[in-house]
Amino acid sequence: MRIYQYQFSLSPKKRGFHLITRELESQLPELKSIKHGIINIFINHTSASITINENADPTVREDFETFFNRTVPEDYKLYKHLDEGADDMTSHIKSSILGASLVVPIRNGKFELGTWQGIYLCEHRNHGGSRKFTATIIGDEIDN
Repeated sequence: MRIYQYQFSLSPKKRGFHLITRELESQLPELKSIKHGIINIFINHTSASITINENADPTVREDFETFFNRTVPEDYKLYKHLDEGADDMTSHIKSSILGASLVVPIRNGKFELGTWQGIYLCEHRNHGGSRKFTATIIGDEIDN
């Protein structure tokens, strides 16, 4: 049984829902050495989130953005916490709805995702900047 932990950042993304599965894999070199295990991926921010969903059709990501903007509108009259602008409190709410971490199975050095699943960075800020993550891998290594 091995345990690895990494801290890394991903480049800034515009507001919206972005597939980051391959970017995450490139940040986790020891992932390839795990035969069976799990990974916890944690985003170290309160105004962005991560989730797993459809990875093939980009309109799904557009529909997510539309849904969340309608569900949590940017209206100064609705919120008290506006320190960083109209997208400040709304970003915190959206992040709480979607969550700050994922646990994903690992099999033979890869994320064990379904055929149409991918990992999204959900950027809720208009100008969020780079996003920091902590990933913890626990698993049995591939026999060499």
